[in-house]
Amino acid sequence: MEFSKFGEKFNQYSGITQLMDDLNDGLRTPGAIMLGGGNPAAIPAMLDYFHQTSATMLTNGELLSALTNYDGPQGKDKFIRSLAKLLKKTYGWAISEKNISLTNGSQSGFFYLFNLFAGQQPDGTHKKILLPLAPEYIGYGDAGIDEDIFISYRPEITTLAEGMFKYHIDFEQLKVDDSIAAICASRPTNPTGNVLTDDEIRQLDQLAQENGIPLIIDNAYGVPFPNIIFTDVEPFWNENTILCMSLSKLGLPGVRCGIIIASEAITQALTNMNGIISLAPGSLGPAIAHHMIEHGDLLRLSQEVIQPFYQQKSQRAVELLRQAITDPRFRIHKPEGAIFLWLWFDELPIPTLELYQRLKARGVLIVPGEYFFIGQQQEWQHAHQCLRMNYVQEDQAMQKGIAIIAEEIERAYQQG
Repeated sequence: MEFSKFGEKFNQYSGITQLMDDLNDGLRTPGAIMLGGGNPAAIPAMLDYFHQTSATMLTNGELLSALTNYDGPQGKDKFIRSLAKLLKKTYGWAISEKNISLTNGSQSGFFYLFNLFAGQQPDGTHKKILLPLAPEYIGYGDAGIDEDIFISYRPEITTLAEGMFKYHIDFEQLKVDDSIAAICASRPTNPTGNVLTDDEIRQLDQLAQENGIPLIIDNAYGVPFPNIIFTDVEPFWNENTILCMSLSKLGLPGVRCGIIIASEAITQALTNMNGIISLAPGSLGPAIAHHMIEHGDLLRLSQEVIQPFYQQKSQRAVELLRQAITDPRFRIHKPEGAIFLWLWFDELPIPTLELYQRLKARGVLIVPGEYFFIGQQQEWQHAHQCLRMNYVQEDQAMQKGIAIIAEEIERAYQQG
């Protein structure tokens, strides 16, 4: 059997496929300690809310209607209208339902966006997506139909007290020319939990506007929902910004609902792509989210339940790591948001791909750092010294998993 060029590219086993395979296998494997994937926590208060909401929607017919009818290719009309109204009222953004489109998960949304802008152009040139700060989200890496559609830059690293550090964009390095189709950054950043400052976002926006290209912000963990962000920042959007959101980290990853807020021209393009590729986005997630908005629950639960839950879990995970790993070469990226901690083992004598295999053999699933350094032009040893750790598991599992990580790190430093 022969595949097309497209088939050959997307038949490869990628980092994001490995991550999702590990997530699925771990859920089926008794005793596996899931510190790798991006599955959100099962927050009891949110589970109760979704249970009650589903029961109400089943009784009044909303749930059955969502399951038995297609929406249009832009997505569920009533959710789009209610979300536009909410954002306009809360933040004063000049948006309407013509600025919002839905996708079957944010991963497919980024596939649409990257290939809408980057790759081979009508004039035969080749353009790329600029990632201003690496490491970046693992799921971007293989999303281009064409090869080599990303370029990224190393961050400035600021060493902080108590064994922490923080990445910042090195704006002096950034080069934006005719080969760049768009700028893209996640906020909070997956994998590191880094939050770009308001000033960094403004500078990226200025760069994008000066060069006539869009700024794409991956806001899957950010404000205003699900609000898994532990620092004070302003939500950002304008006509040149493409803001990408999701229902997954509210606790609804199974509904596969991505939300893209953009100019009317981009919204129409994404709507057309939806119609061709998937007919229409799924209806269940938008129906639930519309119910949440109508009852004033979407922003309230994000602020009062989701954000404090993850902040407490993050602080507890940092505490456990500090107790277990005392080597001074170990540092944690300052946790400012998202559901991960980014662990840096300076001078680690083995790559974290090998460390990942050692941990997996002991039942601890974690993600090696190498996969996150997308679009790098030169080899960087730092990329082989980092791990992404999900901190949402129960305390007992976290303690056990971190103890095993500590043992394998000590072994690696001593024996290689």
